[in-house]
Amino acid sequence: MKQNKKWYDYLWIASLTYLILGFFNILFAWLGLLCFFIPLLIALIKGNKAYCNKYCGRGQLFSLVGGRFGLSRRKDVPGWMKSGYFRYGFLIFFFTMFFQMLWNTYLVFSGTKNLGTAVTLLWTFKLPWHWAYHGTLFSDGVAQFAFGFYSVMLTSTVLGFVTMLLFKPRSWCVYCPMGTMTQLICRAKHRNTPQKS
Repeated sequence: MKQNKKWYDYLWIASLTYLILGFFNILFAWLGLLCFFIPLLIALIKGNKAYCNKYCGRGQLFSLVGGRFGLSRRKDVPGWMKSGYFRYGFLIFFFTMFFQMLWNTYLVFSGTKNLGTAVTLLWTFKLPWHWAYHGTLFSDGVAQFAFGFYSVMLTSTVLGFVTMLLFKPRSWCVYCPMGTMTQLICRAKHRNTPQKS
């Protein structure tokens, strides 16, 4: 029996569009902040991981490419990848890189560093991306943040595709920093919720 699709089943289009737009104009990278704030707000307000389970376009994209198109080995992720040590360690590493990106943005805003027009893939490889920025009315710091944030989004997408190919389609979800953060928020929220008698 064919299942009726909901509007949120097509959010993978938004994730794919985001990556394409950032290729042509880096300032579109700012839209990626929605993928940071919406999951946190849902977890804080609702106390659940509805974003991860329903609304994550990236997870849908991995399901589509790895599942429907068969580009996944469909193997279970190894135990170490599911462990708290790895997930929380990756979250700490992710935030270290994120705050380094914010620091570079601050340096450009303050004029002590020039705008870098490269996208850093896997926090290591600098890819020239100068064609995607043609100036703006705003400070170069706005573009610096966009380059840094697009680097984060592209890197996490690449990691997601690699784990999709090696394991199950949505293996990225096992150690996704946003998933780990929303899980922590949900646990804290339920711990502080008074039990009904």
